[in-house]
Amino acid sequence: MFGVGVVKIIHLVGARPQFIKLAPLLGKLKGDEILVHSGQHYDYSMSKIFFDTLGIREPDYHLGVGSGSHAEQAGRIMVEFEKVCIKEKPTLIIIYGDCNTTLAGALVGSKLHIPVAHVEAGVRSYDKKMPEEINRVTADHCSTFLLAPTQTAVENLKKEGITKNVYNVGDLMYETYLNQKGDDKIIRDLGLDEFFLATLHRPSNVDNKERLQMFFNELSEIATTVVLPLHPRTKKMIEQLQINTGTVKLIKPVGYLSMKALECAAKLIITDSGGVQKEAYYAKTPAIVLRDTTEWPELLGKGTVLLMDFLKIKQTVSEILSEDISFDEELFGDGKASEEIVRIFQ
Repeated sequence: MFGVGVVKIIHLVGARPQFIKLAPLLGKLKGDEILVHSGQHYDYSMSKIFFDTLGIREPDYHLGVGSGSHAEQAGRIMVEFEKVCIKEKPTLIIIYGDCNTTLAGALVGSKLHIPVAHVEAGVRSYDKKMPEEINRVTADHCSTFLLAPTQTAVENLKKEGITKNVYNVGDLMYETYLNQKGDDKIIRDLGLDEFFLATLHRPSNVDNKERLQMFFNELSEIATTVVLPLHPRTKKMIEQLQINTGTVKLIKPVGYLSMKALECAAKLIITDSGGVQKEAYYAKTPAIVLRDTTEWPELLGKGTVLLMDFLKIKQTVSEILSEDISFDEELFGDGKASEEIVRIFQ
């Protein structure tokens, strides 16, 4: 694929969903594989714990960029990642998903004329108010190899005139989900029986005091226990905006295996996360997505509904739990996405 010479591949990751996608692929490709962690997620519960539980080795480089505005964060990653690329002279850069780390890797690779492979290419919400949408579109148009997780993603790329080196490899997140056994200890430790699982972290939901308070008010009126692992951003805004969280059971962010156990055991999942809505589907748990768009339209009508009006949470819970839901086990491939990617680059 790359001609004569040493094959040197850099994997660039920096956030929770990227660690999950990385896990089944790292170490399988031919040649030298260098792991770079941008430091976009740096809290133990959002970073190191995923390396520990998923068996990911220590990064060769940790850029330590930390938090900041989108421009500050992406800019710092570009500056530091460019230094690594100039030093290592990689044959290929692999980027994952849609966060600021993804955008920075795509731009650096493109400007240094290093081929870039984008894992999870072609995913679209068509909502340009979401920073992730800008990141993923830009990354796709900078990339040499487009590794799509679904046929819908392939079609999205085609609409944008991208047809060369496009591959429907399936979803690496799905592969990780199938390969990892959830840790039920968290269910026992929390004394849970019947419960709903919730997550909330997007600025459009948590930075607005009225919306954030409305969210907790609605969840507190649901008879079933609602468990919410608290994202650092959400925790900060709850404290800053003096939000009354009511009866919602707040817990610290949990590792991948504990989260899988919660997702599988929950009666319903309420989330604004792209990754968690997919994981709900893998777990065959119905989900309410607290947004008006989704990057995973394949899920709509199949146990997943969109909901922008927080005042209708209770009504929507009742409606979705009354549905007879069937889950397509091959919607995201056969669980062997890493093998497909290896075949492309061998």
